[in-house]
Amino acid sequence: MGNVYQSIAEKIPEMSKAQKKIGEYILQNPNHVPFLTVGKLAQITSVSEATVVRFATFLGFSGFPEMQQAMQDSLQKQLTTTERLKMSSQVYDDKEKWLYNIFQDDLSNIRSTMENLDIKAFQKAVDQLLKAKNIYIVASRSAVSLGMFMEYYLRIMRNHVEFISSVELIPEKFYHLDEHDVVVGISFPRYTQSTLRMFSFARERGATTIAITDNLLSPMVPIADVPLTASSRLPSFIDSFVAPLSLMNALITQIGNSKQVDISQKLDHLENMWDYLDIFHRKSQD
Repeated sequence: MGNVYQSIAEKIPEMSKAQKKIGEYILQNPNHVPFLTVGKLAQITSVSEATVVRFATFLGFSGFPEMQQAMQDSLQKQLTTTERLKMSSQVYDDKEKWLYNIFQDDLSNIRSTMENLDIKAFQKAVDQLLKAKNIYIVASRSAVSLGMFMEYYLRIMRNHVEFISSVELIPEKFYHLDEHDVVVGISFPRYTQSTLRMFSFARERGATTIAITDNLLSPMVPIADVPLTASSRLPSFIDSFVAPLSLMNALITQIGNSKQVDISQKLDHLENMWDYLDIFHRKSQD
């Protein structure tokens, strides 16, 4: 069977009301559901365990375990952009509700990220970022937006923060990289080879590696000393970066609140510079 998520999206019009509840929940939480028990999935979707089993057989599986394995396998296989666009048109087919469904899917991504957050790994990431001599952030393609966001705020709090989006810059940028440095790798499906190469090279040089990615089956995780996951899936041709941004907000806020970082003096100095350079719009005084 092909990608199980695509199969669910295609068969939603044929499903019963109870089956649609299961199918829609799976599509909204593709990184979370593959690791649930049949009982937990039944509880979350307010259906019986027998209904979940029948849902699996409706899709052509011998039972829930086979469907669960297929979902885990599907997480490792990336749909093309065209395939995701086709799935989007099948899932968001209600012209009156599709806008709100997208908001709900983003909320589900945040909820799934909260439920699966590894607090110990999160705190370890904060500690490593606080004590790092240099911080490098590597990301490519659509994840560049996340990398630039993280670099902007870390630069306010820390010196020696740099964002790298091209593997061609690595020989010069990582020339002095060592075990005192931290490299944050950001990658979401479809994972880019350039980010994986940059991240892997950092690991080989002895730097501490922190991955921000979508799930524990991500190819970023085996290279990471500290893996952090944030759900990013929409049944669409784009990724949802709402939850990854929320995770970054939490990281940045925790670093800013740390007693090891006093940014008040730096912020005062920056405010003076912003005023001098007239950076921000001001309401005119009548």
